[in-house]
Amino acid sequence: MSMIKTVDISKTFHTAGRPPLAVLKNVSLTVEQKEVVCIIGPSGAGKSTYLRTLNRLEKIDSGKIYIEDKLLFDYSDGINTLKLPHHELNESLLEVGMVFQSFNLFPHKTVIENLILAPVNVRKVPVEEAREKAKVLMDRVGLSDKIDTYPSQLSGGQQQRVAIARALAMEPKIMLFDEPTSALDPELVGEVLAVMKTLAQAGMTMLVVTHEMGFAREVADKVVFMFEGSILEMGKPSAMFSSPQNDRTRQFLQSVL
Repeated sequence: MSMIKTVDISKTFHTAGRPPLAVLKNVSLTVEQKEVVCIIGPSGAGKSTYLRTLNRLEKIDSGKIYIEDKLLFDYSDGINTLKLPHHELNESLLEVGMVFQSFNLFPHKTVIENLILAPVNVRKVPVEEAREKAKVLMDRVGLSDKIDTYPSQLSGGQQQRVAIARALAMEPKIMLFDEPTSALDPELVGEVLAVMKTLAQAGMTMLVVTHEMGFAREVADKVVFMFEGSILEMGKPSAMFSSPQNDRTRQFLQSVL
């Protein structure tokens, strides 16, 4: 069963006084169960926008989006021709967790309060049960001693690990990572990547937009290269990094490696 599948999805931004900007152009991609897929490419390639379309943070203009082989969106000319019941759509989207570039933690709540908020209010998990699960997750990301601290008392790497634990608290089947280390100081990157590697080893389905080529080479099952809104090349890391077939992929990798 594929966990994510997109078919020919397109998205154009319209800004007053500027020509339309096509950020996604007929992007088709499938992520299988327990697969780790890393999306690489230069800034402005459409990588983050693509990720945001998968959980309705960005509305596409055309194309189809499937989650767990279930068609959720079928857009044509900006209109979703598929009218699923609201609760049915939300249930499917709850299977998709997301970690952003910025940590987006609630500064006025402690770490454990950040973790239990969504499970209690959205999934209706009893508070004590949510707290116990949160403690397990904080241990999993190596921060069991920080559950009663506030985000401002944590380093950037620690905040991002909390953000990962918070996404996992909703027990998603798929995790999306949008350049999760780009806002971190270089010495803090490793601790976040280590948590992500552990998730991958445990069989979590992951779609990761990243500039960390070492992580992509080591952990990904498949690497996707995007440029100017299109997928130009995809394949196994061994092939993509040693002998890319597309000239633009080769240029990009030569510039970042």
